[in-house]
Amino acid sequence: MDLYNEISEYVQQGRMEDVANAVSSAMAQGLPAKNILDKGLMHGMAEIGEKFKNNEVFVPEVLIAARAMNAGIDMIKPLLAAGDSDSKGKVVLGTVKGDLHDIGKNLVKIMMEGKGIEVIDLGTDVPVQKFVDTATAEGAHVIGCSALLTTTMGVMKDVVDEVESRGLRDEIKVMIGGAPVSQGFCDEIRADGYTDDAASASDKAVEILRSFQ
Repeated sequence: MDLYNEISEYVQQGRMEDVANAVSSAMAQGLPAKNILDKGLMHGMAEIGEKFKNNEVFVPEVLIAARAMNAGIDMIKPLLAAGDSDSKGKVVLGTVKGDLHDIGKNLVKIMMEGKGIEVIDLGTDVPVQKFVDTATAEGAHVIGCSALLTTTMGVMKDVVDEVESRGLRDEIKVMIGGAPVSQGFCDEIRADGYTDDAASASDKAVEILRSFQ
């Protein structure tokens, strides 16, 4: 088994120490940091994402795999910074104002980062203006809004309206998700994307970001 496959397997198994050792070996052999990231760490996380989508693994396994992946990423960060690691683009992510739930949002973040997207995580209880201000300042083409409460879903419409009122609909797309959210609601508020699980959300974000490249 080559080192990239080894790293990928260890990520999927959540074996943080083995990931670190394998990444260390890959670095010692002079393998490109971008390949270690893409073919090893992120490949492993993408596999976990697919398994999660198919209900073959569950939230605890995803979190353990993400921890293992991040341990490897921390090791190669200095090398990536030295080279020009090409991000697939930026997403501003947050749970909307009035809502403090973040498990779903955190899973989406993990899956997006596993696809090579730079995620700016605003946390929970995020005001409408902050989503749009941050996306504008960071040059992010996607805003991802999460909500778990039916009472806070309306804030997602406010985010779409705010993007529209600033004349940014061509530049910034709004994705929404969360337990009470549906495709029907997405259509109703004229948001640009809805998925019902974290792995699909990362695929959708990649698709949207690709349209800007």
